[in-house]
Amino acid sequence: MEYSVFSPLEQFAIFYVIPISIGTWNISITNSALFLFTALALGSLWFSFATQKGGQLIGNAWQTIVEMIYEFVFQLLFNQIARKGLIYFPLIFTLFTFLILCNLLGMIPYSFTVTSHLIVTLSLSFSLFIGVTIVGFQNHGLHFFSFLLPPGAPLALAPLLVTLELISYCFRALSLGIRLFANMMAGHTLVKILSGFAWSMLSMGGFFLIAQLAPLGIVVAITGLELGVALLQAYVFTILICIYLNDSINLH
Repeated sequence: MEYSVFSPLEQFAIFYVIPISIGTWNISITNSALFLFTALALGSLWFSFATQKGGQLIGNAWQTIVEMIYEFVFQLLFNQIARKGLIYFPLIFTLFTFLILCNLLGMIPYSFTVTSHLIVTLSLSFSLFIGVTIVGFQNHGLHFFSFLLPPGAPLALAPLLVTLELISYCFRALSLGIRLFANMMAGHTLVKILSGFAWSMLSMGGFFLIAQLAPLGIVVAITGLELGVALLQAYVFTILICIYLNDSINLH
């Protein structure tokens, strides 16, 4: 009898869900794109339910959750940038909510985690990084380059310090995207491996029926931990963007 060995990385495979071709143009919808659109649709429906008829004095569950996220993001942005940063609140609020929806949507069995793909997280981090850099030039002009040379640094070390600071600044976008991708991919892979192990123990029956309770309990614990990681990574990504915005607005 032949046994098929399934890789825990199969859950990250991208394939066409709706093949669409117009001449030489391939605009097929993949599972990654489908779940991105799903996250956007769920977010739109969520806010639609929460703000129906302008909201209520005593809101329903949908409105309460939105208000909690609104207040949390507002305090986060205000604490990092103060009043100057409130103009960017719609961007930060949308970013935080979108990441939470994408991360939590990937926790549903047989779904797809779009933030577990490097191309998605890097596209998001690099686009935001470019925007933050543009904000820096809008606020300070060419004086924005002064961040490359720390105050009081010897002029003899200027070439070395400027090079290091420039590399460090550019790597912000790279580390931002890789951090989110690595945490989401590693967590989902671990859950898949432990779930497969627990299912194998359960299928054996007999003595192993008792022994499988241990890995099953670990799977439940890891799943709960992964839910926390999904929320935490959305927070980490958002607060780092706020810190980078603060550096661009309040040049040190």
